[in-house]
Amino acid sequence: QVQLVESGGGVVQAGDSLRLSCAASGRTFSSAGMGWFRQAPGKEREFVAAIRWSRGSTDYADDVKGRFTIFRDNAKNTVYLQMDSLLPEDTAVYYCARNRLWITPRSPYEYDSWGRGTQVTVSS
Repeated sequence: QVQLVESGGGVVQAGDSLRLSCAASGRTFSSAGMGWFRQAPGKEREFVAAIRWSRGSTDYADDVKGRFTIFRDNAKNTVYLQMDSLLPEDTAVYYCARNRLWITPRSPYEYDSWGRGTQVTVSS
């Protein structure tokens, strides 16, 4: 069974940077890849970024592209989200998840395991 634990969230000022980590235990390489989603109060959970384990191919939401970078360390079963030039609109709980397919990685329905989330708060 795969367990996911996010860390690295916090309170920062607009323009600052944070790096989130997602540590995975158990079998991970039997899945297609990993993704990051976020959810702000009163809003739906939205796609942020995804990465494929074997090939390292990536995908980003339009509003974070150029500011966020997703990367992974296969040997450590860890996925990271480097967030630069943070904006108040980035404030949300960030979740990592395991993707069981690689057809449309922006879709939450391709993910079968989720972490508890880590809070990111960006003040202006």
